[in-house]
Amino acid sequence: MSSPIVKLVAQRIALGILLLLAVSVLIFAGTQILPGDVAQAILGQSATPESLANLREQLGLNQPAYIRYFHWLGGVLTGDLGTAMSSGQDIATSIKERLWNTLFLAFWAAIVAIPLAITLGLIAVRYRNGWVDKLISGVALASTSFPEFFIGYLLVFYFAVQHQWFPAISTVYDGMSLGERLQAIALPAAALTLVVLAHMMRMTRAAILNVMQSAYVETAELKGLSAAAVIRKHAFPNAIAPIINVVMLNLAYLVVGVVVVEVIFVYPGMGQYLVDHVTKRDVPVVQAVGLIFAAVYITLNIVADIAAIVANPRLRHPR
Repeated sequence: MSSPIVKLVAQRIALGILLLLAVSVLIFAGTQILPGDVAQAILGQSATPESLANLREQLGLNQPAYIRYFHWLGGVLTGDLGTAMSSGQDIATSIKERLWNTLFLAFWAAIVAIPLAITLGLIAVRYRNGWVDKLISGVALASTSFPEFFIGYLLVFYFAVQHQWFPAISTVYDGMSLGERLQAIALPAAALTLVVLAHMMRMTRAAILNVMQSAYVETAELKGLSAAAVIRKHAFPNAIAPIINVVMLNLAYLVVGVVVVEVIFVYPGMGQYLVDHVTKRDVPVVQAVGLIFAAVYITLNIVADIAAIVANPRLRHPR
């Protein structure tokens, strides 16, 4: 790997670490300025002043905010995410299985969405300005207008209520076979696929069309190559960098943006876990889940930047 690429990759990684540190400050500060008293929320309105004072001391709430932040950050760096106030359970242990469930759901949604989006984008470019292109683009534009909860409820009504092909509640547990898990997540995975499919398809189409304006593509067309061959051999390989960026951004959304879908289908993932503990005002859980979501999003964006850098022929073969 050449020196310019190594330098750019190191810069992206360093920037990602700084950004994650800044996000951790924002997450901690945001949870601290929330209205209400955590101790009061845990013990209830009938709690005595003495019991409230004891709980605040036990939770470290009587310490300055910056000391609590560094104590929390130090715990995170050593793998200690704290203890849930509402249940007394270790947060890292509780998150482990739920994070796996969320990644499992996002993985299967991506397995369907990414190849389908790229294929539809290539077809739209192949028949650009024709009725096939207009149909694909029109359906994609219409699908982006519907929010996740609307798509989710439509899928539940049609496939779970009307035809009873799939369960309306996506319950997964240890001991389920792969086929049973796939059947359980079919509807939330379909909802996530429909949410990200249109954006990836439209951006793939735009990236390839942008490359189609290049001189070397026009030269290939003048040589008599078919439109499909020009797209496959010349346009698509040179448009791979922006396509990778779009794919990675949507992969990040599949993991971070599952909150609404998981709540609709009562799926035991990170999103459902977060919503359950927001209602309980369980600050340590909210901080931990928020930081994990931020880490996943920032990491996938860094991977997208690095992939785009490595795929750039001008950096791989500098003059």
